[in-house]
Amino acid sequence: MCGIVGYVGKSHAKEKVIDGLKRLEYRGYDSAGIALPIDGRIQIRKHVGEIKNLEKIIGAPEFDSAVGIGHTRWATHGAPSDVNSHPHGNGDNSIAIVHNGIIENYQEIKEWLIRDYGVNFKSETDSEVIAHLIGIFYDGDLLEAVNKAVAEMRGAYAVCAIAAAEPDKIVAVRKDAPLVAGIGKGFNFIASDIPALLKYVRQVYLIENNETVVLTKDDIVIYNEEGRKVKRDVFNVTWDADAAEKEGYEHFMLKEIHEQPKGIFETLTRRINDDDSINLDGISMTKEDIEGFNKVYIVACGTAYHAGLVGKLVIEKMAKIPVEIDVASEFRYRDPFVDENTLFIGISQSGETLDTLAALREAKRKGARILSVVNVVGSSVARESDDVFYTWAGPEIAVASTKAYTTQLVCMYLLGLYMGRTKGTIDEAYYHKVLADLKALPDKVTALLKKEDDIAEIARKYHRREQVFFIGRGLDSGVSYEGSLKLKEISYINSFAIAAGELKHGTIALMEEETLVFALATQDFLYEKMVSNVEEIKARGARVIGVAKEGRTEIEKVADEVIYIPDCIDEVSPVLAVIPLQIFAYYVARERGCNIDKPKNLAKSVTVE
Repeated sequence: MCGIVGYVGKSHAKEKVIDGLKRLEYRGYDSAGIALPIDGRIQIRKHVGEIKNLEKIIGAPEFDSAVGIGHTRWATHGAPSDVNSHPHGNGDNSIAIVHNGIIENYQEIKEWLIRDYGVNFKSETDSEVIAHLIGIFYDGDLLEAVNKAVAEMRGAYAVCAIAAAEPDKIVAVRKDAPLVAGIGKGFNFIASDIPALLKYVRQVYLIENNETVVLTKDDIVIYNEEGRKVKRDVFNVTWDADAAEKEGYEHFMLKEIHEQPKGIFETLTRRINDDDSINLDGISMTKEDIEGFNKVYIVACGTAYHAGLVGKLVIEKMAKIPVEIDVASEFRYRDPFVDENTLFIGISQSGETLDTLAALREAKRKGARILSVVNVVGSSVARESDDVFYTWAGPEIAVASTKAYTTQLVCMYLLGLYMGRTKGTIDEAYYHKVLADLKALPDKVTALLKKEDDIAEIARKYHRREQVFFIGRGLDSGVSYEGSLKLKEISYINSFAIAAGELKHGTIALMEEETLVFALATQDFLYEKMVSNVEEIKARGARVIGVAKEGRTEIEKVADEVIYIPDCIDEVSPVLAVIPLQIFAYYVARERGCNIDKPKNLAKSVTVE
């Protein structure tokens, strides 16, 4: 999604802003731009396409300043183009802004500005109204003008503004979109994401909702909604910027696939005590609390939603509490049955997913207890939750999530085990059996990754297919959805997932000669039924790639190819079963020449509806 970087210092703003924007490329974007106050005027340069296109038009050494704001855009209002790119200026470019989010009443504001002030709009964007609003209200005080503009706006936004008449400062404001301020010595930063700043600063302020920030080279002042100064604790960033490097891998996605053993190990070992009890990061959830929940709601989007599909079955089995799962964008619009006896679990890699954040707020308003599973410390979802359970996957750069998904699954198991043991709905033997299999996962994933070349060969064989099906039963059904998503988002193949038992209710009509089907058969008690499903589709001429546990070789009689995962109990098999699907998707996309880390039309952090 869109990225923001702003810098205030002594010089070389252009280089620092561009460098920060490059560190946000993983979010996905279609254009980039920069605004710099120079000699009493604001110079705006922007270009559709990659940041390197922007660099070609701002190469002149005189095009520099001590202050600058930059933006990478992912189109929402108006097609990708130079004119729709950010930054946007007012009529005479005395004001310039960059904006993440959506201004919901922009059309109303636009009509008002045209009618009453004769404003001439250049772009199709909602964002341009912000620059004109600030310009209308500007009377020598940028902070005051921004505050007046914000009072007219409805929606979600992070906005950074500069004024030609005040070339020594940036004013920024946040509502429902991420914003952080980086603390330097003789310089300061503002950005939508911490990675943009890590080359230069390690200390940041996490800007809260409805706060405004004024940055100069020597100071960062935060104001609350009432206009009072806020004292904010410094957040020290401990993770290493080098983690964002490819370390010899061709793509970030492949690197992150191979980082899964470490991510799983970190997520587990931080929570399992020497006596095998589970520590939920200081979350206090007593037996009385758990028994008081009459329902668990898991709400998420995309890959995180697929982790929730597994989490639903795990928590129901272990804690014996009914679990509903919903797509966040639907949850918030259907008046869900949520009250003070509901445990709401929001899952989000970035912790900035707007739909999940809005659903969380709706559940909180109705009295639910909010527990979030997120990867980014200090993110909006984390800060607005009652309890936070971090995945410890480390920075994930590729748009297609891999290690975040498997660590989210591990978190679901730990939550289920903790709730079941505390409530007394699972016995000690079962608890220790599941825990032992969880502890073995890092080594088993490592062993499975050694089959990469074999899976890559299967991908080369089938990479020209334009339609692929994924089927499974029980927990395998949830994994099928994730395998299908991985393939479609990076290879652009039309892939489709369905519970195997549903085949005869319509989908089998699509099975014909050479139709490619992934059949997941890792659930022991459903294994024979899955083999029967494979026989049904083979009878129609389909090509089948089976995924099964080592030792379950009966599937070889009906499948054309079989990928074996290390043996484990059914409950934890999703962590292993998804690995070959990730690898297959990666190598299919590679064979097809796709932009694997930054697929078209997709973004890492979805901060708009």
